[in-house]
Amino acid sequence: MKAVILAGGYGSRLGEELTVRPKPMVEIGGYPILWHIMKIYSAHGVNDFIICCGFQGHIIKQYFSDYYLHACDLRFDLSKNRMEILGQHVEPWTVTLVDTGIDSGTGGRLKRVRDLIGEETFCFTYGDVLSDVNVSEVIRSHRENEALVTLTAVQPPARFGALELNESGDRIHRFQEKRDGMEVWVNGGFFVIEPAAIDYISGEEEMWEAAPLEQLAQDKRISVYRHGGFWRCVDHLSDKMHLESLWQSGSPPWNVWE
Repeated sequence: MKAVILAGGYGSRLGEELTVRPKPMVEIGGYPILWHIMKIYSAHGVNDFIICCGFQGHIIKQYFSDYYLHACDLRFDLSKNRMEILGQHVEPWTVTLVDTGIDSGTGGRLKRVRDLIGEETFCFTYGDVLSDVNVSEVIRSHRENEALVTLTAVQPPARFGALELNESGDRIHRFQEKRDGMEVWVNGGFFVIEPAAIDYISGEEEMWEAAPLEQLAQDKRISVYRHGGFWRCVDHLSDKMHLESLWQSGSPPWNVWE
């Protein structure tokens, strides 16, 4: 099974991080977010990746160009201009990097790689989200429900405090911390999709989350897999810092491969 990962957007809220690299290449624990996402899929046997590049896509291409050498033990014989690989520690990945345009929408990027996907069920997600979602279970749920698209729904982490107002609504009764786990579900990515769903995308500027998903929902072709575990989208510098602290703790919740 293939996994398509969106890695072409600009991003806008990580400050200086995004002046030197695309958002999926922002590092957590010394590894790009993109690498973490691929490790999550690989833990569930998905090792064939199509990366939809765009903004600063050359940086992603350079990363994978160097990845094999970085992961190997090497011996250089400079007098004979010879390099010997002593041992390798790389993942069994096939990585296809596709320039899907600078200004393409998320749907447009998916449409551009349609021919590479083929006619089999595939996974699809964003390049800025980490989670301990059970990808194998999402795939199983998708097959059981016979939908065109299975969307992983998540409960986003609390960002803001809530205000409890009095009955007339003109006075604050008390401040209340917004709790994780309140009954609010959002699109968490980690889709499983049938290729026929791509036909719902009309053009390169279209956003997957808008007209295509809305029409699929109206046609009752979307099923939902509810994930109540860890999920974090790297939107702000505070998200990066939080994930970094979890990684440094030695037990990051999205590390499902160890």
